[in-house]
Amino acid sequence: MAEKPTILSKTTVATSQLFRIESLDIQFSNGERRVYERLARGHGGAVLVVPMLDAETVLLVREYSAGVHRYEVGLPKGKVDAGESLLDAANRELKEEVGFGANRLIHLSSFSIAPAYLEHMTEIILAEDLYAEKLPGDEPEELEVIAWNINRINGLLSSGECTEARSIAALFVAREHLLKRTR
Repeated sequence: MAEKPTILSKTTVATSQLFRIESLDIQFSNGERRVYERLARGHGGAVLVVPMLDAETVLLVREYSAGVHRYEVGLPKGKVDAGESLLDAANRELKEEVGFGANRLIHLSSFSIAPAYLEHMTEIILAEDLYAEKLPGDEPEELEVIAWNINRINGLLSSGECTEARSIAALFVAREHLLKRTR
């Protein structure tokens, strides 16, 4: 591929409580110009935490998901607050949503949900050597914590309760990381 296109201008088209839509006037290296729209990053990023209670047990949460209007099982997640590191944000979210902190946090990967339309990235953090600690969170109700064998991801998927692509991908990445350490 040639060099990256140049963003000639950026305009905010719409904003809401959760999203800001930008219009990008872009020029490609061959001279072609296009206008793209994207959901812009609204804050310091987001973390998705894979909390390992032991070598095979991952802790999941069941929480209400307004987008699909049902309860979903997935990994704890949240935004990175201003001035907060990724690992500090992951540990805070873990304490708020699961009631555990982690002595060991490892950044595994970064995921995009829809890179053609979304500027947002989610940082995948493995949390190990857990200890009990609960912080108040911003959830409207207590989340149900579910212990699951990470080697049985297919059973979780076939249950139909876990459909979030980020959680599914993160579980597979974490499982592969853990398997490599035992080889």
